[in-house]
Amino acid sequence: MIIDRLIEKINETGNPTVVGLDPRLSYIPSYITEKYFAKYGNGPKAAAKSMLKFNKKIIDNVCDIVPAVKPQIAMYERYGIEGLKAYKKTVEYAKLKGLIVIGDIKRSDIASTAEAYSDGHIGKVNINGEDFEGFGHDFITLNPYLGSDSITPFLTDCENYEKGLFVLAKTSNPHSGELQDLLCDGKPIYEHVGGLIEKWGENLMGKYGYSSVGAVVGATHKEQAARLREVMPHTFFLIPGYGAQGGKAEDLTVCFKDGIGAIVNSSRGIIAAHMKDDYKTCYTDERDFAKAARQACIDMKNDLRRCI
Repeated sequence: MIIDRLIEKINETGNPTVVGLDPRLSYIPSYITEKYFAKYGNGPKAAAKSMLKFNKKIIDNVCDIVPAVKPQIAMYERYGIEGLKAYKKTVEYAKLKGLIVIGDIKRSDIASTAEAYSDGHIGKVNINGEDFEGFGHDFITLNPYLGSDSITPFLTDCENYEKGLFVLAKTSNPHSGELQDLLCDGKPIYEHVGGLIEKWGENLMGKYGYSSVGAVVGATHKEQAARLREVMPHTFFLIPGYGAQGGKAEDLTVCFKDGIGAIVNSSRGIIAAHMKDDYKTCYTDERDFAKAARQACIDMKNDLRRCI
């Protein structure tokens, strides 16, 4: 089961951190961007090439101390097909370096369309009798608000290809409660969704007591996270919102059981660490910017381990 591989990578590194690869051009040192804009001109191809180079440097510097990365596909899609090429190459490079890849795609649609999304992101597509893999993620994120028929095709591919999901339950954004906290039959919607996620994972249980169908649970909602841990005892949590969004290590203890049960995301807190005064002493040349990302990963690991 892919969830077992993720847990084993977390145990191997001693670090329940996933690095969000959400690059912006403003994060990328000028020596990289200037090279590609000079070569390809002022357009999406140069931007995408810069992002890929940036990502590779980050991956090279953190691949031995974190278990996983989480590229956010929107940051690449904004540059069209060139951005998606950089996205796919980022996924391939991360896997080459031994990392688990969580594709943050948040897809959702009716059953037939969900099947197509699943084929492209965690399954395979058959062309004239030959199978081809699309993006090749290990896990992907999904939006459950179209109901079970929008999730079922992904569950089938999880079983067939040893893949996993993280389904949105209680998200970290400030206005998530406008929908997710609404009461239905005396319980908030996020709790109903949590029950569904636990059920969806019943046939994908791993040897450590967790399913390959996980849940996205924001670090900024401690009380809701505690309730969801009760509702979902066999569901592994992907936790956004740590650091820049205000989530603290102390708030996350409710998500873990015996030191496992969750992986915590940090994006700009790691990949843009070189822009912070606290980490500028980590490197003396802009070409060494990824050393700051490495130190930020170590600091995050120590902060999380202090509490869990």
